Amino acid sequence: MIGKPDASALLRRACGYVAASALMLAAAQPVHAADTYLPQCFKPGGSAVVKLAAKPGPYRIAFANGFVGNSWRVQMIQTLAAYAAEPEVAKRIKELHTVSVGTDVSAQIAAMDNFINAGYDAILLEASSPTAFRPVLRRAKKAGVLIVTFDNVLDNVAADDPVIQVNEDQVEMGRMMGHWLDSTMKQKERVLEVRGVSGTSVDRDRHEGFRAVLGATPGLRFTEVVGNWDDGTAQKAVADALAVNGHFDGMYVQAGSTGAVRALLDAHQMIPVGGEDENGFRKQIAQYGKDGLLGDSAGQSPALVAVALKAALAALSGEAMPQAISVPIPEANYRTLKAGETYFPDLSDTFFAASDFPPCDITLSAAQITGQAKPE
Repeated sequence: MIGKPDASALLRRACGYVAASALMLAAAQPVHAADTYLPQCFKPGGSAVVKLAAKPGPYRIAFANGFVGNSWRVQMIQTLAAYAAEPEVAKRIKELHTVSVGTDVSAQIAAMDNFINAGYDAILLEASSPTAFRPVLRRAKKAGVLIVTFDNVLDNVAADDPVIQVNEDQVEMGRMMGHWLDSTMKQKERVLEVRGVSGTSVDRDRHEGFRAVLGATPGLRFTEVVGNWDDGTAQKAVADALAVNGHFDGMYVQAGSTGAVRALLDAHQMIPVGGEDENGFRKQIAQYGKDGLLGDSAGQSPALVAVALKAALAALSGEAMPQAISVPIPEANYRTLKAGETYFPDLSDTFFAASDFPPCDITLSAAQITGQAKPE
C-alpha cells in the first residue's frame, strides 16, 4: 500500500513545473560529455542532458517493474535491494518501494501514476512496452518526478523530458552474436533463434541486430522460437524445434541459455551457441567447448538496476546526467572463460555472472545479491 505524500513531498510536487522548466533550458543547449557527471560510469549514449534543480535528500524512490518470471528479473530485484543497503547509498534513501505487475502495460502505467500521486521523487522503470508510456511521462514531468528507465527502455522520449535511460546497446549485442556465429559456424544452412519476451524493446532490438548481420547470408534459413528469457521455457522450445527440424548449424539465445543448451546436450548436438551471461551457460561451454559446444556469452547485467538507482540519486542531487546512458557489454567465450572471474563453478546455474560495474563503484558480491552475506 502506498501512503499519502508527506508535506515535503507535496512541496516538491508543487515545484514540479519549475524543475521541468529548468530541464528544458539545460537540454536545449549543447553539452559535451566531459560536462556530465561521472562519465566513466554514465557514458553518454546520445546528445540530450538532464539537469534538474537539486532537491534535498533523503529521497523517496519507487520501482515500477513489469515481468518477474525469470531468474534475471529475480536477481535484478535482489541486486536493487543489495545496492540500496550499501551504507553510502542507504543514507540517501528515505524509502524504496518496489512493485511488479507482470506483462500488463496498463497495470504498470497505473502503478507509476500511483507513485506520482504519492509524491515520490523518482521512479525506476523496467518498461513492458517501448511505446506506451508517453502520457504518464507527461504526468511525471508536470509533477516534477524523475523517471529512470533501464534494460527495456523507451522509444518516444523527448529531449526535454525528465527521463534518464540506462542500457547496453541491445542492437549491438544482437550484432555481436550474429558476427560470432557467422565466423564460427562450419556450415551456414539453418540457424535457431530463441527470442525473449514479446513486445519488449530488448527482444526487438537484439533480434533486429542479429538479423541485420546474418539475414543477408545466402541460403541461410532461420527457425524462430520464443523462450521468454527463461531456462525451462527455452529448453522446451529448443527441444521441440530439434524434434521438428533435426539439426541446426548454430543457435542464438537471448537468455534462458542454460536451458536451451540442455536441450542441445539431450539431443547430442554440439554446435556454436551465442547466449547470455548466465553462470550455467558459461559452465556448460567451459566443460563442453572441447567437444564442439563453442559458446560466446555477452551479458545484460541485472546490476543495470543499481546503475539506474545511482543515476537517479545523482540527478536528484542536481548533477548533469546524459539522458541516454550506454553501459559496456561484458563478453566472454569458450576460449577466454576463467573460473572464479568470468564464471563461478560453485554458484547456481541461474546466477548472472556479470554482476557489477567497477567504473560506477558498484561491486556487489554474489553473497550480497543473494542475501547470504554475513553482517559485519
